[in-house]
Amino acid sequence: MNRLTRTTAAALALAVLPASASLAAPAGAAPAAAVAPASSRIRVSTAFELPGARVYPEGITLDPRTGDFYVASYEDGSVYKLTRGRRVAEVFLPAGADGRRTANGVRADRAGRLWVCDSSSGVSVYDTKTRRLLARFAVPGTDAKFVNDVAVAPNGDAYITDSARSLVYRVTPRDVAKGGRADLRPRFDLGEAVEQHAPGAFTLNGIVADPSGRYLLTVDMTGGDLYRLDVASGAVRKVALEGGDLRNADGLELQDGRLWAVHNLDNAISRWRIGNGGATARRERRAASAALELPTTLVRSRGTLYVVRSQFDKGGPLGDGVPRIPFSVAAVRGL
Repeated sequence: MNRLTRTTAAALALAVLPASASLAAPAGAAPAAAVAPASSRIRVSTAFELPGARVYPEGITLDPRTGDFYVASYEDGSVYKLTRGRRVAEVFLPAGADGRRTANGVRADRAGRLWVCDSSSGVSVYDTKTRRLLARFAVPGTDAKFVNDVAVAPNGDAYITDSARSLVYRVTPRDVAKGGRADLRPRFDLGEAVEQHAPGAFTLNGIVADPSGRYLLTVDMTGGDLYRLDVASGAVRKVALEGGDLRNADGLELQDGRLWAVHNLDNAISRWRIGNGGATARRERRAASAALELPTTLVRSRGTLYVVRSQFDKGGPLGDGVPRIPFSVAAVRGL
C-alpha cells in the first residue's frame, strides 16, 4: 500500500475499474474487428521520463504560454515540469507541498496559473513563475468526494469534476484574486442526469472547455456517456454518440472540433468529431496498445498526443507487480 489510505486507494480503483477488473473490452464496446491492430493505427514512443521510483503519474497539461509540460503524481502529490528539448522532467512542486496528499488533474492557463487537483480535498492554484500558492479551494462537508479533473474556459473560469458527487465546481479569477482558502461551489449538478450505477461507482472524470467559451464536455466513465454543460444557462444535456461509447474514458482533449479520450483499462485512445455545437459526437477512430500502460490522460501539441502512462496496475493503487522504471509520458502519433 502506498502513502494513500486504503479508503482513498479503493476509491481510485472504483474510478479506474468497472465491476470487472479484467482487461477484456467492456460491454457495449465496438467489436474487436472494428478496431485495427495497434501497430497499424498508432506509433507509441517515449516522449520524456519522470524521476523517481514510485511516481504513478495521473495528470498532464501543456502551458499555452511557454510550451512546458506539467505532470502530476497521484502517489504523493508531486508535480513535475518538463521543458521542451529535455529528456527528464524536474520536480516543480515537491511531494506534500501545502498539505497536498495527491495530485491528479492539472491545468496551466493563459494567466500563468497552474491548477492542481487533490482528489482527497480540492484544488490548489499556483503561480507558474514563482511557484507561489495563490489560493486553495476545498470541497465542503464530510460526504465522499473525489476531485478529479479541471478545465479552464477562455474567460479564466475553472471547472472541476467530482467523481463521487457527480458535481462540477466553478472557480472564477475573482475567487483566485482573493487568495487564501475557500469552499468549492457547485456550478453543475449531474446527479439526475447520469444513469444510475452501483453504489459507490464513480461518474464524472475528464472535462474540457470549448474554445468559444459556450460549453464544457465531461464524461461519465462508468456509463460511457458524454455530457454538454452550457456555461451561460447551466443546462445539462447528454451528447448523442455515434459509433461507440466512452466507457472507461479518463482524460479528454478538445481541439479543432475533435475530441480525444483515453480509455484507461482498455489501454486505448479514441477520437471523435464534435458537431452541432457540442450536441453530437461521432467516433472516427479508436486504437489500443499495451505500450500505453494504463493511460490516464493526454494533451495534444503539434499533431502529437502526449499520454500519461500511469502504471497504476503495477505496484500502484490498482495492483501488485513491479513498475517499469523510469515512469514516462508517451508520444502517440497517427491518431
